[in-house]
Amino acid sequence: MGRLFGTDGVRGVANTELTPELAYKLGKVGAYVLSEEKERPVILIGKDTRISGDMFEDVISAGILAMGADVIKVGVLPTPAVAYLVKTYKADAGIVISASHNPFEFNGIKFFNGEGFKLDDAIEDRIESIINDGVDLSSSIKGEKLGRRHDAAEEAFKNYAEYLKSTIDVDIKGMKIILDCANGAAYRIAKRVFSDLGASLSVLATDPNGLNINLMCGSTHPGALQRAVLREGADIGLAFDGDADRLIAVDELGGIIDGDKMICICAKMLKDSGQLKGNKVTATVMSNLGFHKAMEAMGCEVDITAVGDRYVLESMLKTGCVIGGEQSGHIIFLDHSTTGDGILSALQLVKAIKISGEKPSVLAGRITIYPQVLVNALVNNENKKKYADDPEITAEIEKVEKIMSGEGRVLIRPSGTEPLVRVMIEGKDENMIRELAENLAGLLSKKFG
Repeated sequence: MGRLFGTDGVRGVANTELTPELAYKLGKVGAYVLSEEKERPVILIGKDTRISGDMFEDVISAGILAMGADVIKVGVLPTPAVAYLVKTYKADAGIVISASHNPFEFNGIKFFNGEGFKLDDAIEDRIESIINDGVDLSSSIKGEKLGRRHDAAEEAFKNYAEYLKSTIDVDIKGMKIILDCANGAAYRIAKRVFSDLGASLSVLATDPNGLNINLMCGSTHPGALQRAVLREGADIGLAFDGDADRLIAVDELGGIIDGDKMICICAKMLKDSGQLKGNKVTATVMSNLGFHKAMEAMGCEVDITAVGDRYVLESMLKTGCVIGGEQSGHIIFLDHSTTGDGILSALQLVKAIKISGEKPSVLAGRITIYPQVLVNALVNNENKKKYADDPEITAEIEKVEKIMSGEGRVLIRPSGTEPLVRVMIEGKDENMIRELAENLAGLLSKKFG
């Protein structure tokens, strides 16, 4: 069996790659590991709207109950809601059943600890090792030792909505906002939060049927939102992904405001109010060169991490940085949340816009986003990391960087799961950088394929 846990839990096509049997084992073993610290642990479970969610919710619950742990079901809620609610309910762990921005046929299982942070690698490794060893764990759990299930969906919904509203302290009454909820986990709660705050609201993709999550809607497909913003003359559009931990915004002119731009806008708000600790932000290696130039002009330092919100959070916890994230719109406001939260990010972005007194397009227009081209080089798996020590590849990279004269950059990184080396080149001239990227990728494939 290959490694179960990736950078964001266990994922796969539901009922084939990610089976009910595996989900049952994950629930059971997760409860067993927690029970080593506490006699009757409590585990909170939430899910998004995809059709396989009910199946996985039931089998994971069964595995947990079989180990003598209790389950609190909170129903359909965003991933960050579970991270928040584990603390509210004093649970020992949380589980989210979601495959985020992926199509409906996929699903995933992600664990949070009792503090709302993703499980440490060591705990994931222990869970995986026990599953692989096939140990029978529950033979002594019977009678009164079995776990109990508690349903708290409506209460949890209200608790999380109130929490989100508490994170914004400016008046947005009458602000014309369009939400695209991706037919996913935000479909009820985003509308409730913005309506309660007095926004003049229109909503898209709030009719989930189990099959239409992320389907030509949400943060990965913002076209419908762009058209709606222009059609209705809205002040801003806000698009979430399937589990609502990401946000992509649309300004009043229909322009996309991605994660890089949102971090810049919100970092300025925090800096101006004295809340940007150390004048520092955190971003991944994929953050745009324009983002870095904007941060430099603002007098801010950027800590750079590997791709993945896990690595962004790890860095922020070490440095005390209060804001960090990715181009994809996965943004962490560490003073408010332990993970990316699309609705919270939307509230902070709207707050920054209101405080500035300027249009979203003006704020976003101050950050010049350079074109990025990504080309995959097909290589043999065993050769994926050899490029770093190859003189010909090193010389070619230096040549490309010289051509761009400080107005671009080259990033090469091996895929974690496929026999690929990814070549990303950034610069002002898209045609030129595409040709450079294709040439470099071709050389990598020729040498290491």
